[in-house]
Amino acid sequence: MSAEPTSEEQKKADEELKAKEAAEQAALPYKWTQTISDLDVTITIDAKYKGRDLDVKLSKNALKVAIKGQEPFIDGTLPHPIHVDDSTWTLETTPSGKEIAVHLDKVNQMEWWPHVITTAPKIDTTKIQPENSKLGDLDGETRGMVEKMMFDQRQKEAGKPTSDEQKKLDLLEKFKAQHPEMDFSNAKMG
Repeated sequence: MSAEPTSEEQKKADEELKAKEAAEQAALPYKWTQTISDLDVTITIDAKYKGRDLDVKLSKNALKVAIKGQEPFIDGTLPHPIHVDDSTWTLETTPSGKEIAVHLDKVNQMEWWPHVITTAPKIDTTKIQPENSKLGDLDGETRGMVEKMMFDQRQKEAGKPTSDEQKKLDLLEKFKAQHPEMDFSNAKMG
């Protein structure tokens, strides 16, 4: 009998994980979204607060968002560095009150973040599906890199070689074919 989960079991496990993840994220005092290059956090607050009532600090590796004298909504270490000069925060009026909007510009623009700060519950970044329409907006080189990353991620999940590993294997096979007199039985790929 195989220890591998059936597709039904896998689907059920994925759904349970997704539900757990959604519940953890919903319990946070903020909402957040990200693209491959930036991350946005929104926090709904009472309409009576003004910018001067807030304590917001953005640094290369940390983020703090609070109403002065109150427990912070977010206060911790970022999982990856940001460009402080290109990151911003604003206080906007919404139909239900006000919203603090924090925009973080990622230093590594080829990386999904599992959470906003390291103490928050993680999301499964392997399940992120970038919007295909956004892929078309990228310039050729960036799009190629993103598509390669997505391909490599799928290959890894399937236990198959990434594009770079496949290139090495193909080169080795070509070399073996050109040099049949050589013994490759002890060759190691590294």
